[in-house]
Amino acid sequence: MTTNGDRIIKIFDTTLRDGEQSPGCSMNLQEKMEVAQALIALNVDIIEAGFPIASPGDFEAVREIATAFRGPTTICGLARCNDADIDRCWEAVKHAAQPRIHVFLATSAIHREFKLKMTPDEIIHRAVAGVRRAVSYCDDVEFSPEDAARTELDFLCQVVEKAIDAGATTVNIPDTVGYATPAHMARVIATLRDRVPNIDKATISIHCHNDLGLAVANSLAAVEQGAGQIECTVNGIGERAGNCSLEEIVMAMRVRHDYFHCDTRINTQRLVPTSRLLTSVTGMAVQRNKAIVGRNAFAHEAGIHQDGMLKEPRTYEIMRPEDVGFSKTDLVLGKHSGRAALADRAKALGYQLTGEQLQRVFEEFKLLADKKKEVYDGDIAALIQQEIQQAGEDDNEWSLVSFELSSGTGRKPHVRLTLRRGGEEFCEELTDGDGPIDAGFLATKKITGLDLVCKDFRVRSATVGHDAIGEVTLEVEHKGQIYRGSGASTDTVEATIKAALNAVNRIGANKK
Repeated sequence: MTTNGDRIIKIFDTTLRDGEQSPGCSMNLQEKMEVAQALIALNVDIIEAGFPIASPGDFEAVREIATAFRGPTTICGLARCNDADIDRCWEAVKHAAQPRIHVFLATSAIHREFKLKMTPDEIIHRAVAGVRRAVSYCDDVEFSPEDAARTELDFLCQVVEKAIDAGATTVNIPDTVGYATPAHMARVIATLRDRVPNIDKATISIHCHNDLGLAVANSLAAVEQGAGQIECTVNGIGERAGNCSLEEIVMAMRVRHDYFHCDTRINTQRLVPTSRLLTSVTGMAVQRNKAIVGRNAFAHEAGIHQDGMLKEPRTYEIMRPEDVGFSKTDLVLGKHSGRAALADRAKALGYQLTGEQLQRVFEEFKLLADKKKEVYDGDIAALIQQEIQQAGEDDNEWSLVSFELSSGTGRKPHVRLTLRRGGEEFCEELTDGDGPIDAGFLATKKITGLDLVCKDFRVRSATVGHDAIGEVTLEVEHKGQIYRGSGASTDTVEATIKAALNAVNRIGANKK
């Protein structure tokens, strides 16, 4: 599709499917719905909501997303080329306003020999049968020859041609193991366009993994050769080293429009808020120097750079921070600031809050403003993320009332903790732990009565300075399952307790 002479490249987001397969990134239904809502606000063209036959939870998530969102965004489910998978996938996506079934089958020699133990003719027969069954349910069918980048070009052309003949409207070329280079990927796409006679009847898609750090470069090379759809994930999450990063591919085409003459429909001002939401949901933070959405992406410390920035921002920035969802300046709010100022700052940061959410964030903001002299954008974002994460949780959730803690060299910490649940308060006092943070965690375990084993604990500052908000992210194991929790406070112990309670409430929600 073109507009004003430019090609419009479709963005196929697979954060909820391929991204969720990244170790430690599994999401529950509520979290998937939150991310899906953010992706729709981002204006992605297609959401691959999951792999319905993989588990009852995956099926439920795809079905709920397909049912809940009625806009123009296509909702897609993944299926292997077998009847059971495809039938289950259709059951999950059939209520979507724009449903898609995505079927795949490995085609490379190494997969044929060692995984599938099938001949090339059997592969073609299975692929055609899978596409035809999907087409019997749905007009919008995508076919992926898994490990296409390592598939012999002659055979890849045959499979793609037969899949299109069978009714596939999109053919996706996956670099499943991140093996390709840009020149390699360009040659594959160019060959398909030259040698597949019916290639004009389908959109060519590209799905690149980042094992060699080339996912974005390979995707751009495919676009140059005529690919019309890019499969990617927010923050580049995914199996192993991850997938093509949505924010990077989108901004590469936007900033270098002079070269690619392509664009997307993405609302780029939602990139940073969406990145932050995913970080909050999965607990997987992006590195500070991550392109586009990292904390240092628009930071300048070198004197020469600062001098240039003051004279003309374009000397050292090729895009504006506002264009991706950062604020132009780190506006400082204080204890005398009102709701209107906070609401305006939240909107500028890319967050849409309800009246009730704004009120709760404002109350937390006032408490924070009494503790520290200046409240920065990073502090506000941390408060909003905490509110978003807690939104919709049951009225009987555990919440922190108060805590007192004393600790010193050579002695066990002493903690007195009070929690509330369903209008009732519970108090525990103990002298135990290897330090104040451990003591707070142990007291939380004692009151909630849950057997929790801390598997991962991370703390970082939301802004600069000794009084910055500390954001704690932890993972706990309960009955063999891993649950994440996060909390924010200027007091790291308090943030730890909030994070532990967040995990405890997730356990409770999962039981229900």
